[in-house]
Amino acid sequence: MTQPLADMRRDYTRDGLTEANAPVEPFALFTRWFEEAVKTEQPPVEANAMTLATVDGEGRPHCRVLLLKALDAQGFTFFTNYESDKGRHLLANPFAAMTFFWPTLERQVRIEGRVSKVSHEESDAYFQVRPLGSRLGAWASPQSRVIADRAELEGLLKATEQRFSDGQPHCPEHWGGYRLVPERIEFWQGRSSRLHDRLNYRLIDQAWQRERLAP
Repeated sequence: MTQPLADMRRDYTRDGLTEANAPVEPFALFTRWFEEAVKTEQPPVEANAMTLATVDGEGRPHCRVLLLKALDAQGFTFFTNYESDKGRHLLANPFAAMTFFWPTLERQVRIEGRVSKVSHEESDAYFQVRPLGSRLGAWASPQSRVIADRAELEGLLKATEQRFSDGQPHCPEHWGGYRLVPERIEFWQGRSSRLHDRLNYRLIDQAWQRERLAP
């Protein structure tokens, strides 16, 4: 390395987060921050990119980056292959955590809660607006499984293209959406000298409780 890891740091001075400018429930604040991230973050950062953490049947954690595809009062929705590693993890342990990081805004949001599948109708509605290549890929790829090489994957894609030569692949049963219903959402705003702002929302008896956490 050209620079020691211990010397890699930046000071955060862009903004602050106080109780006075934070609503009593978290969805409004997340929506506001997300809209600001869409306007501010530049490629290669995608505002809807998140790290999703799941836990397998042996209690081992796993993380990967996904894209958030829907947000409403019910929760946070993403789509994937139900037979993938993450799908098997969620079948064994239906709880997960998401982290969004918007470096330009010096902000991070952590979300934790229970995950369940969305309806097939919801999955199909999103599937139909995906690019054709993505729809064919959902059929062709045995996600998370070992394959021999790239040629095998390209062969699977070619066979899928022939199967759906009309260009109208329907949503497969093994593919669809999950919705994380939050029980905890933490908003982190970077501040100088590592004295960051952290506002934590917890769902208690169907009501959101807001509290400040030490950095």
